[in-house]
Amino acid sequence: MEKFHPVSEASITRAITEEFLKEFSDGIVSDVIIVGAGPSGLVAARDLAKKNVKVVVIEANNYLGGGFWIGGYLMNKLTVRKPGESVLDEIGVPYKEFEEGLFVADGPHACSKLIAAACDAGVKVLNMTKVDDVVCRKGRVEGVVINWTPVGALPRAITCVDPVALEAKVVIDATGHDAHVARALQRRNLLKMEEFGVMDVVASEDAIVEKTSEVFPGLIVCGMAVSTVFGLPRMGPTFGGMLISGKRAAEIAIASVLDKALV
Repeated sequence: MEKFHPVSEASITRAITEEFLKEFSDGIVSDVIIVGAGPSGLVAARDLAKKNVKVVVIEANNYLGGGFWIGGYLMNKLTVRKPGESVLDEIGVPYKEFEEGLFVADGPHACSKLIAAACDAGVKVLNMTKVDDVVCRKGRVEGVVINWTPVGALPRAITCVDPVALEAKVVIDATGHDAHVARALQRRNLLKMEEFGVMDVVASEDAIVEKTSEVFPGLIVCGMAVSTVFGLPRMGPTFGGMLISGKRAAEIAIASVLDKALV
């Protein structure tokens, strides 16, 4: 067996830090920032990057995919209602038709395919990074204020760690029911929000796609963040609405980015 090439520990550390900082610096200004790397955020990111839109995805956890990889009730099968399976076809995820119009897929397989599709399209990701606030100028969201996720777990007495800011033409809130970015505006009475309702999958998925929109200049909501902003029913472990909502958010963002480029 061929032996591994000899390198020093310092070289490994230098490779990690230099390449990370280079990528981080390049992402300080982008076209679109997507907060949340669940299914809706990753679909939006992939579709945008395929259109040569510069995208940075921010994820608070150390993993990507949200609930997409685990399905429901810790059973790693996920369901998708027609026409959501069209997105699974796009990224090459195998599935079976459980009954008419209802499809089931393997969560880890689907999630890994979606993550790879986004990365292959050129999406850059900052994980273990949380959004503390938004950058807002002249009544428009133009970026986010970020910090390392572990900072929030430190005792208050030692958490004087100032955040930094990233700028973009458009921000997409794909943070699920938390609607974390939208809440930053709500706290300042700039955006009125509801709370998501009880589960009703039939009503929820159509409504989430329909209501995916720019809810404040420069801020688009998609996925389950839509249900929180507009007070829609919760959806449960079926993901077609999230996937299609991500595609809709990308379409809205592309139009907004093009408009901003012309200004």
